[in-house]
Amino acid sequence: MNYIPHTQEDKQKMLKAIGVKSVDELFRDIPAALKPKAFNIPLGRSEFEVMEHFKKLSKKNACGLINFIGGGFYDHYIPAAVDSLAFRPEFYTAYTPYQPECSQGWLQAIYEYQTVICELTGLDVSNASLYDGGTALYEAAMMAVRLTGRKKIIVDSGVSLIYRTMLYTYTSNLSIEFIETPVVHGQSCREDIYKNLDDNTAAVIVQNPNFFGAVDDFSDIAEKAHSMGALAIASVYPVSLGLLKTPAEMGFDITTGEGQSLGIPLSFGGPYLGFIAVKKEHMRQMPGRIVGATSDNDGKRGFVLTLQAREQHIRREKATSNICSNEALCALRALIYCCLLGKKGLQDLAGLNYQKAEFAKSVLGKIPKVKVKRSSPTFNEFTLELPRNADGVVSAMINKGFACGFPLGRFYKGLDNYLLVAVTEKRTKEEIVKFAKSLGECLCS
Repeated sequence: MNYIPHTQEDKQKMLKAIGVKSVDELFRDIPAALKPKAFNIPLGRSEFEVMEHFKKLSKKNACGLINFIGGGFYDHYIPAAVDSLAFRPEFYTAYTPYQPECSQGWLQAIYEYQTVICELTGLDVSNASLYDGGTALYEAAMMAVRLTGRKKIIVDSGVSLIYRTMLYTYTSNLSIEFIETPVVHGQSCREDIYKNLDDNTAAVIVQNPNFFGAVDDFSDIAEKAHSMGALAIASVYPVSLGLLKTPAEMGFDITTGEGQSLGIPLSFGGPYLGFIAVKKEHMRQMPGRIVGATSDNDGKRGFVLTLQAREQHIRREKATSNICSNEALCALRALIYCCLLGKKGLQDLAGLNYQKAEFAKSVLGKIPKVKVKRSSPTFNEFTLELPRNADGVVSAMINKGFACGFPLGRFYKGLDNYLLVAVTEKRTKEEIVKFAKSLGECLCS
C-alpha cells in the first residue's frame, strides 16, 4: 500500500522548487557509512492480517496473571461508566482550554477535579493536574525551594525510588542538597530527620503509606519541620485517604500523589496522573494552572483559568515551572471515578482493600519460613521475608499464574529476600488462598 498521495510528477515539481534533482540529493551531507543499507520493511498487509499478527505476538506475554503487584501502581476495578463518559467526543477531542468562552465544559470538569483533590487531601488549593506522581513530587520540592529561599531537602528513603530518581534527575543541574534518611523497622527514622533539620532546610519529604506499605502519622515531623521554618511535603496513595488521616490533618503544607488508582488503567506504565494540593498561602508558587469559578455580566456562573504561573503567560523569570500541558483526560477519569464512588464509596473501597490485605497477611503468615513484617501498620500493601531470593520466586510464580509482588532487592540493597505484596478489592478470597498455596509449593520445590 502506498500511504503517500504524491505522484512522481508531484515529487519532481517539489524537487525542482527546492533546487535538487533527487530525494537522495537531500541527504547528501550524511556519510555513506551512516546511511541505512535497507529498511527491511515488510510488504503491506490487510487489517485482518495485521490484527492476527499482533494477537499472536501478544500471546508470547504472560497473560491472565492474578495481580498482587503494587509499588505505587495498583490494579483497582474501574467502573464501565468511566470509559463511557471520558470517551465522549466532547472531551476526547478537546486539547486545552485556552479560550474560556469555548471551553466551559472542560473548565468545569477541571474545576470539579480540583475540588475532589482538595476534598481528598483536606488542603485548600489544587491545580489542573500534572503528569504523574514523580513529577508532582519534583514540583513540590521546587515550590519549597522558592517559598523558603533554602536549598536543602530531607528525603525519607521510604519514598519510592522511582520518585527519588526523578527528583534527583530533574534537579541535577541545580545546587540543591538532598539528604536521605533511613527507614527503621518500616517507618521513618525521626532521629535522623531531626538531626538533619536546620535553618537551611527547605522541606522534609515523606510518603504515606511508604514504599514498604507502612502507614505512619507524620504530624510530629510536620510540626518539627515548621519549627525550623521548613515545609512538610507528603506523597500519598489517594485510595488510602478513604481510611487514613488526611495530609491536612497531619499538618502538611504540600501534598502530591499518583492518581492512577482513581479510574486509570495500568496500561503498561501510562499515561498516568500527578496531583498536587497546597495550603492557600502557597498557591502562587504552584506549577501549571488553576481553574476558578466566576460570574459573567448577567450573573451566570462561569469558569476561567484563574492562575497561570507558567512561562507562556508571565515573565519567564517569574514562572514557577515549564510544565505546558496537563493530563486533562486522566484528570477527567479521576473525577468521574470519584464522583461514581462518592465519599461513602471511597471509605468502603479503602476498607475492602485493608481487610483483604489483612486476610492475605494471615494466610501467607502460615507458610513455613515466610515472615510477614508486622513492625508497622499497613493499608493494602505489606512486606514478606522469604527464605530465598525473591526474584527467583517471582519468576517461578508466573508459571503458576501469579504476578506475586515486587522484589524489594531491585530498589533496596540487602533486601534480596523481601517481597512487596499488594492486595486490592479485585482480589477474591479464593485467589488469596490459592496464591498462598502456590507460594508455599514454590518455596518447597
